[in-house]
Amino acid sequence: MKYIDYSAPCRVHFIGIGGISMSGFAKLLHNKGFIVSGSDSARNENTEVLEEMGIKCFYPNKAENIPGECKVVVYSAAVSKDNPELKEAERRGIPVIDRAEMVGDIMLHYNRSVSVAGTHGKTTTTSMMSLIFLEEGLDPTVSVGGVLDAIGGNFRDGDLGNMVIESCEYTDSFLKFHPTHALITNIEAEHLDYFKNLENERESFKKFAGLLPENGLLVVEKSIPDYITLFKDVKCPVINYSLSDTTADYYAADVTYDEYDRGSFMLMHKGEPVIRLSLSVVGEHNVSNATGAAALALEMGISGEAVAKGIGKFTGTKRRFEKKGEFKGVTIIDDYAHHPTEMTATLKAAAQYPHRKIWCTFQPHTYSRTISFKDEICEALSLADRVVLLDIYAAREKDPGTISSLMLTEEMKSRFGKETYYFSSFSEAEKFLSDSCEPGDLLITMGAGNVVKIGEDLLEH
Repeated sequence: MKYIDYSAPCRVHFIGIGGISMSGFAKLLHNKGFIVSGSDSARNENTEVLEEMGIKCFYPNKAENIPGECKVVVYSAAVSKDNPELKEAERRGIPVIDRAEMVGDIMLHYNRSVSVAGTHGKTTTTSMMSLIFLEEGLDPTVSVGGVLDAIGGNFRDGDLGNMVIESCEYTDSFLKFHPTHALITNIEAEHLDYFKNLENERESFKKFAGLLPENGLLVVEKSIPDYITLFKDVKCPVINYSLSDTTADYYAADVTYDEYDRGSFMLMHKGEPVIRLSLSVVGEHNVSNATGAAALALEMGISGEAVAKGIGKFTGTKRRFEKKGEFKGVTIIDDYAHHPTEMTATLKAAAQYPHRKIWCTFQPHTYSRTISFKDEICEALSLADRVVLLDIYAAREKDPGTISSLMLTEEMKSRFGKETYYFSSFSEAEKFLSDSCEPGDLLITMGAGNVVKIGEDLLEH
């Protein structure tokens, strides 16, 4: 059943409206004529923008916040089952849907709904696709998991022709979507607190691909293990791409990098050159992301010129190898990487970036991920010259007492002989880094938590 219908706008209430994604969709529905309200634990910059638009926001969550004429309540993943507004909506018999189901309803209104999925690279590839669409002169609706300056944030409200959306597999949320076109960048073990193992995660991606209609399209990275078997029952055509495999439908050839590790390459299609693409972001992993985005765009009938311009104009999103500034001659880069594959890609890119020594200040993200990938995390960190470790960012989890950053510190020293330091507070880490980093060093703050604050604090001193 579709609860969000553009042809019949109704009153919608958002629980957790202050989240970056929820606030974007609240704006969208407001613009489409829905009467929107919402609540959160406290006012933030997102809710302030919503209030300026005339959207009523309540603080904190209370049962009486839900309007009497409310027709549907939407809640975010951060909302607990004992939330008073959630319980009140259920008591009053108001339909309650999660964010993913709402997004699925919204996607049905667009002629083409493009989902970008994968364990890594979703935000970057979604952003590239969005800029390509804009360069083609299209007016896409965009939802991306990072702040993209070109659209003024993480959300863009366009016409009903095209929607481009970053699609996350966690808790199988993307299985509630309705894509017509999809790109899968990779499938690796991740979110094991939910999936338990890689096979369950692969099964989720298989079901996701099965959502595509016969007249749709699936573009996949060719190195995904046994992808042909995994997607053999998909109803639509399947196109593959690769960073270097010349048997792929699309691949990168004649790849070169400038002094800042920004790639340039010839995009090939079935052995024939299509167009040369030059990136404004660093690393081999972004050459792969650009190849996938270009493949999907060209298959959708978008011009090569728009593909080249869109990819060239992408300078990154917030927290993806983002240069924050310099202090005492030390360059500070911030990166969201928290999975070993992402960490490795970031530190390999850093190795090609001008530097004297690479300092990596890492904040592990969730206990379950740290337990599952302890060895791989240490291997990735060993690519840095100096490592500073902070306490694990718990996010939604409780400390099991079986893993800690201090354990990782000892592992780094004993296994790799790497200079590694552990600090239990940001202030201690900041003082140490301020005293220890030297002019010409590259300092990377890395992790999906709030480690970015360390670099920002150093820049203020």
